[in-house]
Amino acid sequence: MKEKNNFLADLRVTDPRDDKTRIERTKGTLLFDSYRWILDHNDFRQWRTERRLLWIKGSPGKGKTMLLCGIINQLVDMGYESTFFFFCQATDARLNSATSVLRGLLYLILDRIPSLLSLLRDKYDSAGAGKQLFEDINSWDVLCKMLLFAVSHESLHDVVLVIDALDECTSGLDYLLSFIIELTAHVKIVISSRPWPSIHRGLAAALEDTKMYLSLELNEEVISAAVNNYIHHKVHQLANLKEYDDETETTVHTYLTVNANNTFLWVALVCEQLAGNLVAKEHTQQILQEYPLGLVGLIV
Repeated sequence: MKEKNNFLADLRVTDPRDDKTRIERTKGTLLFDSYRWILDHNDFRQWRTERRLLWIKGSPGKGKTMLLCGIINQLVDMGYESTFFFFCQATDARLNSATSVLRGLLYLILDRIPSLLSLLRDKYDSAGAGKQLFEDINSWDVLCKMLLFAVSHESLHDVVLVIDALDECTSGLDYLLSFIIELTAHVKIVISSRPWPSIHRGLAAALEDTKMYLSLELNEEVISAAVNNYIHHKVHQLANLKEYDDETETTVHTYLTVNANNTFLWVALVCEQLAGNLVAKEHTQQILQEYPLGLVGLIV
């Protein structure tokens, strides 16, 4: 037991389950009505039945991360119990490298299937390197071999790997993209990112009949409906918190609907400011007019 705990402690850079909980708390409520559209989308259905790789791409603030949180939940509900995930974040050194992605995924797998640990310990024990095994110059190759072995083992079935915000992987992204393609021979994968040409080029080597690209910008109608559901929920919360009268509630709802531009993050940031203790409800309508439109003016 002690050896198992040492291995996992040395492997761990984060627990992606805790990251998911934090994201859902800080980004706002995960609403089924805000992501249910993708479950019926042809691209998602085709990925489930025929393809191996689904790349969801969209501009900042379009709700990619929360969409993937919803997909993770639904996959588990659908019976994909071997669903493992990682959320990249450029501003956190623990979450912005390709090796961190592999360590996070492997940590979840080994935590769920402890019996795999004994099959992976040889190099860890013989090297006597401890944590350095996962951090030195050869760590990438070591982790790739370990993850490939783990996801291919008979103790795991219908494995799905979900990796959010590849554009926020600031170290080793090219290696990660190549390995993702290699992994598609063994598992299904969902990834998300901004629509960067470099990521598109990195995925080009994957066979055309194995991959699906889903652009949020090309699905404006369903995204707009999802954002409107989110607005309705957030305004209802604000109205209860601030004790809005009907006129103020309608004004806030209309303002957000007109100016959201299909951007979840902008709505979330405006509502966060309106919910602050310094904003009196009688000043709400006036203050709304002072808020900048678009994300640039709101993100400091």
